[in-house]
Amino acid sequence: MMEDHKLKNILAISGSLRSGSSNHHILKYLATQVPAGLNYTIYDELALIPPFDPGLDNDTPPETVIRLRELLATVDGLIICTPEYAFGVPGQLKNMLDWLVSSSSLVKKPVALIAASLGGEHAHASLLLTLGALNSYIVDGATLVISFVRSKMDTEGQITNPETLKDLKKLLETFLKTISA
Repeated sequence: MMEDHKLKNILAISGSLRSGSSNHHILKYLATQVPAGLNYTIYDELALIPPFDPGLDNDTPPETVIRLRELLATVDGLIICTPEYAFGVPGQLKNMLDWLVSSSSLVKKPVALIAASLGGEHAHASLLLTLGALNSYIVDGATLVISFVRSKMDTEGQITNPETLKDLKKLLETFLKTISA
C-alpha cells in the first residue's frame, strides 16, 4: 500500500497585531520545532481584515477575507496563539473568526489553542466557545494557557521558562500527531 506523502500545511495565527508580541515569539519558537517536511506559515494579514459586516458576507466578500478562506482551505491544521484583552479575545481575532462562520472554513479543521497573557484563561475559554460554534476540531491535549507570559521570556522574546518550553513541545507533538494521522 502506498503512503500519503502529501506535504502537511500548518497555519499559525497570532491574536496580537504587534509583531514583537509574546504571542508572535511563541509562534516563531514553534516554527523552530516543526520537523522538516511540514509547511508552517505565520499569518500576517490579520490587521487587514475589515470589520465583519453580514451585508458583505456574500459571494464576493472583501479580498482579504477571500484570501484567508482560500488559505484555510489548503491547511491541515491551525495554531492560534493569543493574548487576552480586557478579560476576552482581542477584537481583531474575534472579527476574523466572525468572517469564517458562513464559509465553513474551520469545520472539522484541527486547531491547537494557546492563550499567552498576564492571565489568559478568559480569552482561552471564550475562544473554545467560538471555535466550537465554528465546529472546529479542538485537538485534545493541544490547548494551553501561559499566564504571566512575559516573566517566562527574556527581553528578546526567547522563552526561558523550562516548564513552558516543555508544555509547548508537548502541545506541538500532540497537534502534529493529529494532523499526520
